[in-house]
Amino acid sequence: MRIGVDLGGTKIEAIVLDGGGGIRFRERVATPQGDYRATVEAVATLVARAEAAAGASCSVGIGTPGAPSRVDGRIRNANSTCLNGQALQDDLQARLGRPVRIANDANCLALSEAVDGAAAGAGVVFAVILGTGVGGGIAVGRRVLEGPNGIAGEWGHNPLPLPGPDDLPLPACYCGRQGCVEAYLSGPAMGLDHRAHGGRSADARDIAAGAARGDASCEATLVRYARRLARALGSVINILDPDVVVLGGGLSNVDALYTMVPALWGPHVFSDRVDTRLVRNRHGDSSGVRGAAWLWGPDEG
Repeated sequence: MRIGVDLGGTKIEAIVLDGGGGIRFRERVATPQGDYRATVEAVATLVARAEAAAGASCSVGIGTPGAPSRVDGRIRNANSTCLNGQALQDDLQARLGRPVRIANDANCLALSEAVDGAAAGAGVVFAVILGTGVGGGIAVGRRVLEGPNGIAGEWGHNPLPLPGPDDLPLPACYCGRQGCVEAYLSGPAMGLDHRAHGGRSADARDIAAGAARGDASCEATLVRYARRLARALGSVINILDPDVVVLGGGLSNVDALYTMVPALWGPHVFSDRVDTRLVRNRHGDSSGVRGAAWLWGPDEG
């Protein structure tokens, strides 16, 4: 059995998975806001409860925003800012008295869906988080691909391909660049785009619902979004050629994207046919914590 922990900005979730992927324990607690030491202690407490429920010592995998630096192992690029600059892996290993594996939350999504989710059985999986931010992760042969720089799949901070008149001026991104995929395809970005094109103030959920009801302004926003997503994923397909692209995050619940985007990405893919499948995640907001548990293989830990 293995423990997975999803260390989020508002909640920390822990589960115990058995060898078949069944959940033997699950608990969520609030993340101590802005308190790194309390966060480490909360994770340790959840791990202790999980092991008590499992009745055995378990491997521990952690999914986090951001990722450990390849320079010094400290967390970088986390929107839970109290983690940035902290030696999270070392501190958890010292507190728990065992090895701990850590991966970015988008990598955990990719692994979860590749092992027993919507992309089970696929050789190469690209997983996308479309939510407050935009992230990406890659699983190959049911293992996370990180790369020598630890940034494989970091798709959200590449520029959106082929910006046209509807995409200008290039929007600023929090990373300091302009025109990033995240600045177009996050949930907040959809709301900003809707208002910029004359729509009322609305979030992504309201816009999707309005489009489903036939609201012309919402339909136009969704079409612009789908075209941008198709272009951005087309560039991923050209480089990675994945068997499956899995969508996660709040915008993965927009049903129309699964027909609109594959119908639009063909001209942006350097092939006469696109066999890559675009699918919704199977495990919902549990994919991250399940993927963290699967960071340890069946014969490890």
